[in-house]
Parts: sequence; structure tokens; C-alpha cells
Amino acid sequence: MTITSPTIELAIDLMSRPSVTPEDAGCQELMIERLKAIGFTIELMPFGEVKNFYAKRGHSGPNLCFAGHTDVVPTGPIEQWIVPPFEPKIIDGMLYGRGAADMKGSLAAMVTAVEAFVAQYPDHAGQISFLITSDEEGPFVDGTTRVVDSLMARNEAIEWCIVGEPSSTNQLGDIIKNGRRGSFSGALTVHGKQGHVAYPHLAQNPIHLATPALDELANTHWDNGNDFFPPTSFQISNIHAGTGATNVVPGTLEAQFNFRFSSELNFDLLKARVIAILNKHQLNYDVDWTYNGLPFLTRPGELVDAMVQAVESTVNITPTLSTSGGTSDGRFIAQMGTQVVELGPINATIHQLNECVEAASLDQLSTIYERILINLFATN
Repeated sequence: MTITSPTIELAIDLMSRPSVTPEDAGCQELMIERLKAIGFTIELMPFGEVKNFYAKRGHSGPNLCFAGHTDVVPTGPIEQWIVPPFEPKIIDGMLYGRGAADMKGSLAAMVTAVEAFVAQYPDHAGQISFLITSDEEGPFVDGTTRVVDSLMARNEAIEWCIVGEPSSTNQLGDIIKNGRRGSFSGALTVHGKQGHVAYPHLAQNPIHLATPALDELANTHWDNGNDFFPPTSFQISNIHAGTGATNVVPGTLEAQFNFRFSSELNFDLLKARVIAILNKHQLNYDVDWTYNGLPFLTRPGELVDAMVQAVESTVNITPTLSTSGGTSDGRFIAQMGTQVVELGPINATIHQLNECVEAASLDQLSTIYERILINLFATN
């Protein structure tokens, strides 16, 4: 395998470390060493078992933060990988290994982009920072959200943030995520009365009781979305009832559901509408709610314009702004009033066996990040 650039070399070094959530396996120490060398002040911010750090260069002006995570998802069956997942290798121009796309390739591109920018503009305007966690793929309790809480408590300002999540679909830079939908889940338990199926008048079947309510929830039109967000969606993800016996009416039904909601609605409004539907059907029920995050949106402006120009000048395409997909740690950073966008590699193989990216695309990504910095902070 030939190492063809500083970005690919760093990506391979990071990918060689088995940093399955919440392990970091030395990835952050490697990044910190590089950032210290170019004048960044490092602040270690561990919480529980999770390693986090916040690094910053500069003392005044807008703060552009590069955010990401060093943790990766489990590998799955190792024997089904083309290469061992933590022994990355370039085959026919593709870099294989866990974290290639999500998101050690982006981390490498961020670091080398900043190194190149600082070498060219050592007295640049503004501030550059990094917010890195090892708890994005897991429970996300002691990661970015805890760091953001600490930064907000001391009134740290981050005006702009680029999250290196793999946003691209068919070609590097074709999609920039300038927002994400909100998300919350519910665990519904409908209570009936267990009994013998031959004596239904002595039982209450929670499956029969709950089905009309679940049908109404599944067919409710929640909103129309807007220019930036698709309509709110409701999905039932799991249903369980019964003892396994064919002659027993179950005593309870358990259903899990999830909302992905636009900026037209909020958690309280949606929760109230769900409860109204359940009450309408006169169910005896309990619901446990899990709130995952508000929607956020970064409208076209100085940051988005700088990113679009950088993509156009590097790969000769005009990116599409999108709020599709799941959630990311950007939702926590957006709570600071920060303009948050996501730009990273092609996401076709994330979380899959044989995760990979085109090796050359990581060099292009580094160039895009560097040109964003130049567009925002270069001085004459």
C-alpha cells in the first residue's frame, strides 16, 4: 500500500486504532499532538468513560469549529471484510477500514486542512477550534452534549461549525447538510387483561384495543414541512404482545414509535397530539418519552456561501442544501446559537461491512476545508 498524501497517512493512522464506542484508542492524542504543534490550546474534557477535547487557536473574531467523533461502530463479522477492519488498506483506489467514511477520513482532512491554512496564514483573522468526542455512535450522554453544556456555562461562543459527518451521496460535496430534523421516541404500553382465548368476555385484548389508535397515529398528517424540511414523519418501529401461546389473550401490548419532525412543530405539540389520540380511543396506557433533539437550520449566508464556493472551486459541482437523514451531534452545538453545517465523504458504506471511501476524495475534502478557512479568515 502506498501512502500518497498527509491526509491519507493520518486517516490510516486513525483508522488503525480500534476505537469502538466509547473507546478512543489514542485517536485524540494523535490529533492533539498535531494541533499543539501549530499553536492550538488544548482543553481535555473527559466525562465518565468518554474522552472529549476542545482545542482553539486565536483570541478574537468569529469562531469556526470543526466537530467530529473518533469512535466507530462495531465491525460485524471480521471474516466478511476484504481487509481486517482496523488494518486499513487501499485497494484499486478505495481506502477500506472501519471509520473510513464515518468519520476518521473527515478528521484527517480537517487536521491537514488547518495545518496547511495556518502555514500559509499564521496571523489569520478569527478563531479556529475543534470539538472532538468518543461518544457519538453510542448513548451520546457524556460526549458533545456535555462539552456544549460546559462551554455554554462559561459563555464560550462558536459562531460557525462544520461537522464532518459523511453528507455526500454520489460525489464528494454534492450534498451539504444545513440542518437536521428533530427526533423523539415513545415507548407505549397498552394495558388489557390476560385470559383464555375461548372466553374473550373475561379478558381485554390490548392488541384489539390498541390497533385503531396505532392506525390513526400512522395515518395522521402532522404538518406540511417548509422550504427546508420535509413533512414530519411518524413510524412504529417495534410491537410486542403475547406469551407465545396461541390460546392466551395477552395482558399488555408494547409499541415503540419515533417522530422525525420539522421546524413547524415541537416536542410538546406532538406529544399533546399523541396523547389526545390515545385518550380518544379510551386506552389504559403508559408512555415513556425519549427526547433526542430539536430541529436546527442554518440558512444561506456567510458560512454556507463560503462552503459552496469551496466545493465549486475544488470538485466543480454546486452542492445541494439538504436537511434529510438522521440526527448528528450538530443538534447539541446548535443550542449555542451556532450556525451548523455538515460536510463529509460519500456515505454509501457507513456502518456496513467493508466500509470504504475513495482515497483521493479525502485529499479533495482537505482542500475544501482549507478553502472554507481561506474564504472566511484569510488576510491580505
